[in-house]
Amino acid sequence: MELQSSFPLSEGSDNWCDHWKQCVYFIPGKGLAVSKDEELHLHAMHTDTSISYILDTEAQGAGMEQYGSDGDYKLILSTERVAIYGDTNWRFSMLEAVNKALQGKVPKLCIVADDSLFLTIAIARLSQTSHVISLFPGLQEKGAKYLEAVAIANGYSMDQIEVLDRRKNNLIISDTYHKKVELLIGEPFYYGNENMLPWQNLRFWKERTKLDPLLCNDALTMPCKGILMACAMSLPDLWRSRRCLRQIEGFDHSIVNATLGACGDLAPPEDSPCLPFSVWQCGESKGLSDIITVMEFDFSKPICPCSGKALVEFTEFGTCHGFVLWIDWVMDVDNSIVLSTGPEQRYWKQGVKLLPKPVTVRSSEGSTSAEIDAYFNPLNGELNIQTTFT
Repeated sequence: MELQSSFPLSEGSDNWCDHWKQCVYFIPGKGLAVSKDEELHLHAMHTDTSISYILDTEAQGAGMEQYGSDGDYKLILSTERVAIYGDTNWRFSMLEAVNKALQGKVPKLCIVADDSLFLTIAIARLSQTSHVISLFPGLQEKGAKYLEAVAIANGYSMDQIEVLDRRKNNLIISDTYHKKVELLIGEPFYYGNENMLPWQNLRFWKERTKLDPLLCNDALTMPCKGILMACAMSLPDLWRSRRCLRQIEGFDHSIVNATLGACGDLAPPEDSPCLPFSVWQCGESKGLSDIITVMEFDFSKPICPCSGKALVEFTEFGTCHGFVLWIDWVMDVDNSIVLSTGPEQRYWKQGVKLLPKPVTVRSSEGSTSAEIDAYFNPLNGELNIQTTFT
């Protein structure tokens, strides 16, 4: 019998265990001080619906302490979101962007337009005379309770922060106490959108547009813009897994294909949908072109229709199964702080446009380039992608 562990970074696993999730219990307070070779006894208990545990700390004279039961406020976020908030590079870049936005001025009113707990806490901590309004469209009251629970530990006062009731469709000047907004920020992150296409976070642009009457003339928006990026890739495992089901035992599977978003072997003139995937989890993959810019979204202006066209030149021999698209968020006006959500970043999903039929590229009889056409419709937030080979 072979035993395989789901423990992260287990030796000899060839990273297969990266696809597993682990359960993390946090010890309340500042943690538990331990000494080398000291024994701790962890006792787990479960009901039909939950697990709690008791940590035996009698060696330190602290008695038996139980965790995991009711008590401290808990906020459940996705594994990827927890990983992002714990990533040193991401935190450094985001804090650098916030400090740059605050440089030389103290905004009287700042609005956090998404569900970013991190930015709400960062602004309240770094600019303690600012009034921070967080919209929290997804977290709502849960986000407010969390901010209150961690206020003392993070050195800010809840008197600075207000979480608005999102039952209102549009804010008016009385909601901001007749103050104009000087700083509008977001990661952007919307609670519950983690498994959606990356351009669904362009909701930030829509929120910015709704708030336009409340923005002062020199208001700063962060991020400043989004850039739609693309790369041609070989994705044989993903393409095979998304092939259409044909007539099997006399049954018509067209409804299944449409519901599940089948892409491979589509009959013309059907076009495959763009689907959200974490490319690093899609089996064998290989980039066949350089990363290109397709179009940009300028958040300093109200939302509007956008279109872009880009030439993809293949730099590698192979079989192209589709195109991977994502958004890089430019956090500052100098374009010096850019947060990418591309395939190299494991915390985000990318949009994958699979081809009806794989195409051989860079061979004597294969294609040497392709063209991507993209159109963004602000009415429904959809991005239409068309590809042609030359």
